[in-house]
Amino acid sequence: MPNFGDFQLELYIGGLAGNRPAMPMTYAELRQRAEAALPADVFSYVTGGAGNEFTQDHNVKAFDRIGLMPRMFTGAAERDLSIELFGHRLPTPLMLAPVGVIGLCAQDGHGDLATARAAALTGVPMVASTLSVDPLEEVAAALGETPGFFQLYTPADRELAESFVRRAEAAGFKAIVVTLDTQILGWRPRDLGLASFPQLRGHCLANYFSDPIFRAKLERPPEEDPRAAALLWALGFSDANLNWDDLAWLRSLTKLPLLLKGICHPEDARRAIAGGVDGIYCSNHGGRQANGGAAAIDMLPGVVEAVDGEVPVLFDSGVRGGEHVVKAIALGASAVGIGRPYAWGCALGGTDGIVHVLRSLLAETDLLMAVDGYPTLGDLTPETLI
Repeated sequence: MPNFGDFQLELYIGGLAGNRPAMPMTYAELRQRAEAALPADVFSYVTGGAGNEFTQDHNVKAFDRIGLMPRMFTGAAERDLSIELFGHRLPTPLMLAPVGVIGLCAQDGHGDLATARAAALTGVPMVASTLSVDPLEEVAAALGETPGFFQLYTPADRELAESFVRRAEAAGFKAIVVTLDTQILGWRPRDLGLASFPQLRGHCLANYFSDPIFRAKLERPPEEDPRAAALLWALGFSDANLNWDDLAWLRSLTKLPLLLKGICHPEDARRAIAGGVDGIYCSNHGGRQANGGAAAIDMLPGVVEAVDGEVPVLFDSGVRGGEHVVKAIALGASAVGIGRPYAWGCALGGTDGIVHVLRSLLAETDLLMAVDGYPTLGDLTPETLI
């Protein structure tokens, strides 16, 4: 059985014929080249964080305080990175986290479809954002046999929220992920300095512009008056009053697995489970929403302990390498999402760029497990960390 780490053999063998990778092999170069490839406002939106970006940077650096203890003579010639998640057997623990402007990152302007196709090619599930260039039905169709999850920014209009969920179910998405930390936008100096917010220009609003509930509230179709449609979106993008009393309503919207994204406090995790959710998504939005907070990886163990195995705990924020994936799994994450790195890959090569990022990340994860003597994800526990 091939291992994901065999990707390095492909690269080395290619080198014998004088071929070098067209895509960067380090995240620093990936980001640098993506900055050159993307318009300034898109790069700012994808790469920037809240405030002085302390939390965004802290998310990444906090992993460096955690070490993995090597073990020898473990027979790690073959590794098993597969997981079971909501009834689906997946080849890896990776997820493509929702990125609200991924559609704008591809050179053809269809990054949502590029991401879905990369998911189809790799078996890595995509968490599709509410904010997309292409309607959710087209994104779901491009996923092939790979399961996709639909991420919901809960609009103020509950009828519209229900419509989004119904459409996601009909399209074939396998779970609904409700993001909780974006009821109000955080302070983002990079975007403010450019006076740029893509959705106010009508970008990434295909799910709204194609929705019959949303369209019925417009005097003219979005195709004829996109500015008025974008303004209507802005006025009702989110329900800032959403609270625990609304969880029963959210739960009633679907029989699909329901996850809450943005849960970082153990008590919030316990309340979510008591309210009937099927999964907890531990994340601080990659540091894009609130600055000055703890690193997401430092909050993961408390959430995992509170959940106590009742439901899966998904994780993202700050993941930049295979060692980060391994450490998050060891701390109890059931699946690990990446965001910015695949957006940068999308900027450079669309579907091929995203696949390159995923294969690189999986190869690094796989080889680290092999070298340090952990043949399966189940071998990774808090006791393996120092």
